[in-house]
Amino acid sequence: MFSTEVNFTLPKGYLDQDGALHTDGVMRLATGADEILPLKDPRVQQNPAYLTIIVLARVITRLGSLPDVNTKVVEGLFASDLSYLQKLYESLNDDDAAPGVVPDFPLVGDPQ
Repeated sequence: MFSTEVNFTLPKGYLDQDGALHTDGVMRLATGADEILPLKDPRVQQNPAYLTIIVLARVITRLGSLPDVNTKVVEGLFASDLSYLQKLYESLNDDDAAPGVVPDFPLVGDPQ
């Protein structure tokens, strides 16, 4: 069996409306639906770059103590954190990588 989730720590962190900083999170492997269904979203049809926001909101399962990770949260990330998450997503879902092998990112449950 291989791991379907990976822990991450954002370089800067997400500042919520109360000023709390959220840096640690979990991202899961993407499914076909995660990549296909957002293409129907009007925000993506108006601006194809918005696809990244929707996909990340679907695959990030936890960020700090936030009750929910949604598109508003992902939109509020600093650019360096968004770039970091895009690279993590690509590494985790790379067709050429061995299943569950994510370079430089500890898998959930692995000792750090």
